[in-house]
Amino acid sequence: MTSYRYYTCDVFTDTRFGGNPLAVLPHADGLSDRQMQQIAREFNFSETSFVFPAEAGHTRKVRIFTPAREVPFAGHPNIGTAFILASTGEFGDVRDACTAMFEEEAGLVAVTVRATRRTIDSCELAAPQSPALGNTLPVPLVAAAVSLDRDDVVTDTHPPRVVSVGLPFVMAELRDRAALERARFDLTVADALRAEAPRPSVYVYTRARDDFDVRARMFAPLSGVSEDPATGSAACALAGLLAHHDRQASGSFRWRIAQGVEMGRPSTLRARAEKEDGVVTGTWVAGAAVLVSDGTIYVD
Repeated sequence: MTSYRYYTCDVFTDTRFGGNPLAVLPHADGLSDRQMQQIAREFNFSETSFVFPAEAGHTRKVRIFTPAREVPFAGHPNIGTAFILASTGEFGDVRDACTAMFEEEAGLVAVTVRATRRTIDSCELAAPQSPALGNTLPVPLVAAAVSLDRDDVVTDTHPPRVVSVGLPFVMAELRDRAALERARFDLTVADALRAEAPRPSVYVYTRARDDFDVRARMFAPLSGVSEDPATGSAACALAGLLAHHDRQASGSFRWRIAQGVEMGRPSTLRARAEKEDGVVTGTWVAGAAVLVSDGTIYVD
């Protein structure tokens, strides 16, 4: 039997028991793929991250598992992993800011940690890939997948489509917050949706007229996540999509995104994008995190 130290934190919030929970094993050397999947199922969070020594000369290698599978990249695990490593002294004395470079299947993920008087305030990740706009999906299919009417889906800016910055999502805009609140994933439509987008994760959002620019929800039951309270990788993809469709050819774009409200785990994500000569050149997402627990897990 071998023991491993773990930490849990809530990400994209500064309040415990809000945001998106994450488990981090900062020294996962020796764990097999099977054991990592078992540990991820044991925690049963949307993701668990496993940290290894770097293989290509960067800060660390990071692998991320949902309860059902490994994913090549995800947002809140990178924010939370950087927060845990910085908070526990793995990055040394962080007085102001530092940047970690994580080696992941999707590519290199840079995460900037910012601190005030050695207290970690927030972390911001740069998506490992440029926004890739994939195939479009029929409005009736996407509406049915989230138990809504086709009129609830808005196509003025873009049709429902697959977008990825390292992890793909089916993205659709909804007409108002009432439609967003009614959304529920319908598993009876999963096979038809899978034919259009393998292992579909569905991200629906609406423009907000309050303290936020966007309110969103994300459903990924085929990856073992019925609903995610905060999805940083999707926020980056949305930033890339909206910047792509903006009439401004070059510039900086920012959005304050609320997610997880309907789950009772309110989250705040700050997404941004840069665009030059009509091409989105990068996307980022930032947020706070708070330590919840630490302990030891035993593996046979």
